[in-house]
Amino acid sequence: MWSIIQAAGWPIWPLIFASIVALALIFERLYSLRQSVVAPPGLVDRVLSEYRAHGATPDLLAKTARQGPLGRILAAGLANVKSPRPVMKEAIEEVGRVVTHDLERFLTTLGTIAAMAPLMGLFGTVVGMIEIFGSQSSASSNPIQLAQGISIALYNTAMGLIVAIPSMIFYRYFRSKVDTLVVEMEQQAIKLVDFAHGERK
Repeated sequence: MWSIIQAAGWPIWPLIFASIVALALIFERLYSLRQSVVAPPGLVDRVLSEYRAHGATPDLLAKTARQGPLGRILAAGLANVKSPRPVMKEAIEEVGRVVTHDLERFLTTLGTIAAMAPLMGLFGTVVGMIEIFGSQSSASSNPIQLAQGISIALYNTAMGLIVAIPSMIFYRYFRSKVDTLVVEMEQQAIKLVDFAHGERK
């Protein structure tokens, strides 16, 4: 591995840094965007069951808010359960916007890495081409410098693609995952609103 890094030259270091950041973001988002963390199955039914039994007590609000992003949305609805339907929905939407922003955290950075990695690889290719042209002279050519230039160009191009392709795949996957989770939370919140205003049993 170290021999490859040496052959690729100094332009490879920004790509290595970008790959480490991308890998860390991918693992963090895989952990944070799990269904069981964001919108635990059956949470709204458990909340409604406790609400029927005891009402919107401070204990229920606090316990619900600790149940991840969906819990925060449901807690906002419960806190305004006695308010008119538009007020309750507005409170839920305000918290929902904050929750959606939290779910999208780091995705812009991951998308930026996916877009910039090929350009950083291209920069390394340009540096390698400069080395190749520098190896040529009117009298003779320097085969060592020529080989080094080719190595820099090819390794950086390959590394740029190796970083960019998985980053773009996961960026699109996480975007889709966030959209799915937001729709799921919206449906659960509507269920709570309908129940609170007697439109659903």
